Amino acid sequence: MKNPPAKPSQLITKEFARQLNVNYNNKRASLRALKDEKEDANAIWYSLEELENYIHYIKTNGAKDGYNVDGIRFYFGVYPNDEKHGEKAGLTTLFLVPTGKKAADSAKVQSFAMMQEASSDIQSIEPMNYGNIGRPPSLLY
Repeated sequence: MKNPPAKPSQLITKEFARQLNVNYNNKRASLRALKDEKEDANAIWYSLEELENYIHYIKTNGAKDGYNVDGIRFYFGVYPNDEKHGEKAGLTTLFLVPTGKKAADSAKVQSFAMMQEASSDIQSIEPMNYGNIGRPPSLLY
């Protein structure tokens, strides 16, 4: 029988998650009122299959490029206000970028301080975008 997965150390309470979402929506609403903007995205959704495929893709291609892929950095962005982006034009997005270190670098003996350095974005692998957006008030945590 397999052992159950370890509980992640970064978990937060549902109440704190709700507060973070309310804070974000309030901040975006204030900015929107100042700029007379349309209602912005407040959530991005990717299917498990999409995420698993991307993880497999970055691990495989990272190894080919000589990287030890060790994470994904999530960046916020805003789509250009251009009609080719349709309903997403001018709205917030989230894109994923693989991180890691060159395999040769991680094999070297490093001091404790150097081992604590954050991994770099891997520029040779494409970022992932185009999740499904959610907008308030229809989608609140």
